[in-house]
Amino acid sequence: MSYRLGAFYFLFFAGAGLWVGYLPPYFAARGLGAAEIAWVLALPQLARVLAPTAWASLADRFGAHRAIVVLACGAGVVCYSLMPHVNGFAGFAWLMGVTSLLGTAALPLVEAITLGVLAGQTGRYGPIRLWGSIGFMIAVFAGGTWLDFHSVQALPYAMLVFMSAALLVGLTLPTPAVHAAASGPLVVNRAAMLLLASAFFMAAAHGTLYAFFTLHLQRLGYEGSLIGFLWTLGVLGEIAVFLFLPAFFRRFELSTILVASAACGVARFLVIGWAADWLILLLLAQLLHAATFGSFHAAAVAAIQRVFPPQAQARGQSLFSSIGYGAGGAVGAVAAGWAWEAAGPGFAFTVSSVAAAAGLLFAYPLRRKGL
Repeated sequence: MSYRLGAFYFLFFAGAGLWVGYLPPYFAARGLGAAEIAWVLALPQLARVLAPTAWASLADRFGAHRAIVVLACGAGVVCYSLMPHVNGFAGFAWLMGVTSLLGTAALPLVEAITLGVLAGQTGRYGPIRLWGSIGFMIAVFAGGTWLDFHSVQALPYAMLVFMSAALLVGLTLPTPAVHAAASGPLVVNRAAMLLLASAFFMAAAHGTLYAFFTLHLQRLGYEGSLIGFLWTLGVLGEIAVFLFLPAFFRRFELSTILVASAACGVARFLVIGWAADWLILLLLAQLLHAATFGSFHAAAVAAIQRVFPPQAQARGQSLFSSIGYGAGGAVGAVAAGWAWEAAGPGFAFTVSSVAAAAGLLFAYPLRRKGL
């Protein structure tokens, strides 16, 4: 079963790599401005605020995890099929917004399926999840090399291929058992609230990176292949974290991993914003992706499993996705667009650094909550 989960992560995040790395330049090539790009990229995050939790409630109650994952992947297939034929800010906004109401359901449900299959052995999550990082890495590196010789206009077709394959793999995923108490109210304790708040600010901190990193480096004169390598370098660090995750979880408390990861975010985004023309510093900043996303995400997913009961695992993971990557990602993208237009990339990445500091402040009290 683990190889099927690994295959899904690989295909899903290969498409995500193309999205994060090259969708902003694609929209720019289609005539959108910085603020318009930020708003379009924020719409899927806004959809993640409510949509995944609604879908997860159905999944927990009826055991429909696999069916909803397939439906979500189908929405992605439709989106990428239509994207080359859509024009203007309004057209892209409608396309991204409507399809995201379905598409954002996939990942948190697959996370719940994976942790359910592992039956409490959360250290094994990393070696499965790393296949997503490998897919992301291959996609961003290949995409950067492609851009050195070809047009970005082919992007939707490549994303369509990966999402179609993910849909096929999704059909083979297991269906968790139905819990009789799954329809009861979802109780969010203080530890869960602190964890969700930290996740919100850490997702917001990555808003400038995901929206404007490629454009930032293009303005500094970096070639597409080097930009692709820099994206890849960050994911290589992330893969290393996932490989050694069982050892990390045995040696460190989850709260310690969360705090250290957020601290790395404070430094990383300042370096990218103000010292990106120094290649050696930029290389080191990208390696910190291992912490700011890799270790933070893995520790947060494991912590969510601890603070929510078994009958609410899908809802717990979806709430984490909604508040963190949904609300946090949307706020981060919109703030990035505003800060970029107001005072340029240095200010935008400074806003990201401040958000990472807030994530650290909310994660620190978890050390007293037994996490």
